[in-house]
Amino acid sequence: MGLLSKKDAKLITDPLTDNNPITIQVLGICSALAITAELKASLVMGIAVLFVLGVGNVVISLMRNIIPSKIRIIVQLIVVAALVIIVDQVLKAYAYELSKTLAVFVGLIITNCIIMGRFEAFALANGPWRSFLDGIGNALGYAVILLIVGFFRELLGSGTLFGIPVLGDAIEKTGVYSIGYENNGFMLMPPMALIVVGLIIWVQRSRNKALIED
Repeated sequence: MGLLSKKDAKLITDPLTDNNPITIQVLGICSALAITAELKASLVMGIAVLFVLGVGNVVISLMRNIIPSKIRIIVQLIVVAALVIIVDQVLKAYAYELSKTLAVFVGLIITNCIIMGRFEAFALANGPWRSFLDGIGNALGYAVILLIVGFFRELLGSGTLFGIPVLGDAIEKTGVYSIGYENNGFMLMPPMALIVVGLIIWVQRSRNKALIED
């Protein structure tokens, strides 16, 4: 028998495909629009949400039987806020320049609908192990979309990936720039992120007709 049962494995795989928190549940859109102009920022935000949601789901699950229902939202906010503070301090200590780029958006993880939604819908009703898998799965689903959007926005908008030129030198006119290619500055603007996410949604629903709502 494998490490995960088929039911447990679906907690990780479903959010990556047919139940993606961004493209299917339409949650976490704000950060997908705001920080995906750079692939590095997309990756770090994905890792941050992976930590917060994975650990947060476990903590809420362990506390689920002692949290009074009337204050459960407050407790959830305290848990996620504590984890976000840890992420913020680690970024400031080891990646200060990137922490300035992400600044307010790291703080807004506290209000990320994906995190509060999984706390409320899953962690409060399931054990720590399944809650951990659910958190990891949804965080990975979120991160994959951020990375896809960040990849195309940085590549077509700046001609770089992780800040490294991959299309040539736009000033010296080397690489693809030598044949007249120019970076598309519109790709670096938030509206283009929405368009890219829309294209991903279109492709996903084109491949799986069951996702198309009546």
